[in-house]
Amino acid sequence: MLTRKQHELICFIADRLNDTGISPSFEEMKEALDLKSKSGVHRLISALEERGFIRRLANRARALEVLKMPERSDRSGPAPAAEAPPASAASRPLPAPANDVIEIPLHGRIAAGTPIEALEGASMLPVPAALLGAGEHYALEVAGDSMVDAGILDGDYALIRRTETARDGEIVVALIDESEATLKYFRREGAMIRLDPANRSYDPQRYRPDQVRVQGRLAGLLRRY
Repeated sequence: MLTRKQHELICFIADRLNDTGISPSFEEMKEALDLKSKSGVHRLISALEERGFIRRLANRARALEVLKMPERSDRSGPAPAAEAPPASAASRPLPAPANDVIEIPLHGRIAAGTPIEALEGASMLPVPAALLGAGEHYALEVAGDSMVDAGILDGDYALIRRTETARDGEIVVALIDESEATLKYFRREGAMIRLDPANRSYDPQRYRPDQVRVQGRLAGLLRRY
C-alpha cells in the first residue's frame, strides 16, 4: 500500500513526464506536495524506488522513470476531492523515460558577442531528449563570450525552441535586420528593443522593433569536453 503522499508524488511525476518528457525537480515536487523540505521528497522517492514504482536513471540529473502506476485505490485513507490526482493518471500509458537521443538541425554558429551573419546548415546534432521540452527545436554553436555570466560559453551548443515571441528577461535568438543573429537577453525599453549581454565587457544593443525578429528562446545547452 502506498501512502497518500507517495501516491500523489508518483502521479505528479507521471503527469510531468507525459507533458514535457522531463522529470520535475525536487523543488517542484516539494511545492506540489506542500512539503516543508526536500528531504521529505528524497524519502518519498526512495520509498517508491524500493517498491518498484520508479527508478532513477544512472548518470542523469533529475532523471526518473516510472515503472508502474499504482491502482487508484492503492493509497492510505480517503483523500479529499481537491487533493486527489486526476482519475486518468492511473489509467494512461506509462511515460517513456526521458533518456533517449534525438537529432535536431544544427544551423551554424551564433554570436554571443557582436552579431555575426546567421548561417543555415544541413547537419544534425544528437541531443538527449531530456534537455528539450515540447515544440520544435534547433541548435546553434555559440561563438564569443558575452553570455559567460549566464553560463553560456564559447563552443557550447545552444538548444533553441522555435518561437517568434519572447518575454522580458528571456534569452533569445534575435535576427537583426534580417541578416545577423545574436544570442542575448531580450528586454523592451520604451519604444526600443534592448538586447543585453551577460558580460560586463559588452554593452547592451538597442534596436527599433522593426529591426529585430525573435527566432527562438533558449531551451538548454550542450557542452562537449
